[in-house]
Amino acid sequence: MSVSRDFAGWPKGPLHLAIGVFDGVHIGHQTLMRDAARRARNEGATPVAATFDPLPIEVLAPGAPPSALSDIDERCTALERFGAQHIVVFTFTPEFAALTPEEFVERLVGAGDLRRVCVGEDFQFGRDRAGDVRRLAELGKTHGFVCDLAKPVTLDGQVVSSTGIRNALLAGDVENAGRLLGRPYAVTGVVEHGSKRGRALGFPTMNLGVAPNRLLPRDGIYAVWAEVEGKRVKAAASLGVRPTFGGGERMLEAYLLDWSGEIYGDRVRCEFVRRLRDELRFASATELAAQIARDVEQTRDALR
Repeated sequence: MSVSRDFAGWPKGPLHLAIGVFDGVHIGHQTLMRDAARRARNEGATPVAATFDPLPIEVLAPGAPPSALSDIDERCTALERFGAQHIVVFTFTPEFAALTPEEFVERLVGAGDLRRVCVGEDFQFGRDRAGDVRRLAELGKTHGFVCDLAKPVTLDGQVVSSTGIRNALLAGDVENAGRLLGRPYAVTGVVEHGSKRGRALGFPTMNLGVAPNRLLPRDGIYAVWAEVEGKRVKAAASLGVRPTFGGGERMLEAYLLDWSGEIYGDRVRCEFVRRLRDELRFASATELAAQIARDVEQTRDALR
């Protein structure tokens, strides 16, 4: 993957640039990137995607709840998959956010031979979000590039957006979130040591340490696919505070079906496929174990 930071190291020759936060790289982003890449090929240009790291909201509203649908590596990989031949990662800082729309565009055209810039219709840029698609088109006329506007993508009458995906996840509707993303919503984390209560119940779980800025679905029990040591493994996952044992820190735990082995310290990816039920408080560990056994059977059905 060809990646550069900020305004240095861009490819030589004519460039078509798709700019956006692209959090999640949902089906609307995918359409925008594919269209930009196809136009670039037809016109002998290199298709470039530009995104931001950290996410702008994390700098502009540092106290906001976790909202990230992807990390920068996931975004870059996905943008390349959908047609970008080079990725530019803008380091989003207060200083970067303070650039005026004019200053930002001047730095863009100074970084490479910019012929087209493709954005979504809600794209805003520059200090206090003073720039919009209309201003970008005006600046394009001044600096010699064309502004292409990507129309929103709808699915069953619903406009596809990162906000819509976040709302679905917060409601526990991982199936709708997956439809809007074009794939199951997934998080990756490092397997950590836990209290080993699952082992005592007969269902040893892995505790997954996920980045604190990452949005997790609503608490509950989920059928997931876990990628473990390069293999896809069925798993029943619990997301919540373990109320049967008095509550505690919110955690993502998963019982791997038909799997054995130690994976502490490994990075594991979990894809959320279906929400099975709410997280509940049981009167005893025995009752909880009986419910987990039922959850396992539901997981097998959901992932069959």
